[in-house]
Amino acid sequence: MTRLPKPDPKLDLVLERTVDVPPELVWKAWTMPEHVAQWFTPKPWHIPECEIDLRPGGIFRTVMQSPEGEQAINLFCYLDIVPNERLVWTNALLPGYRPSSQPFITAITTFEPHGNGTKYTAMAMHVDEATRQKHEDMGFYDGWGTVLDQVRDYVKTI
Repeated sequence: MTRLPKPDPKLDLVLERTVDVPPELVWKAWTMPEHVAQWFTPKPWHIPECEIDLRPGGIFRTVMQSPEGEQAINLFCYLDIVPNERLVWTNALLPGYRPSSQPFITAITTFEPHGNGTKYTAMAMHVDEATRQKHEDMGFYDGWGTVLDQVRDYVKTI
């Protein structure tokens, strides 16, 4: 299992928890559009569109939609993929490694076997302290924690 880089508390936010589902199911939920659409945004928002090309340089795109119809489009590029272990993606680059004009995060998610479950770690890396603080103020811990609860509950049904 490849470890995360050492987090820089001035630039990075980290969520780490153990969930009672195996890494293979968490991986499946993270890498198939029909599954991502079921859990990737805190409810009552939902994902009406998801596109995944699971390869370095491939697209990871979601459209998050509020109950009122407001949409947030997220476009990421995969950087590294280790099946059942790690996904690295960023919006600093667009698919095909094209530079982005509005970088926000590079995310590393890891899925490590832990007993009958998964040690899940998500690290959001930011370009500067202000961006990190903005992400924390937006509700990183509550939002990403809620989404982890949703993926845990969802994979129990697949």
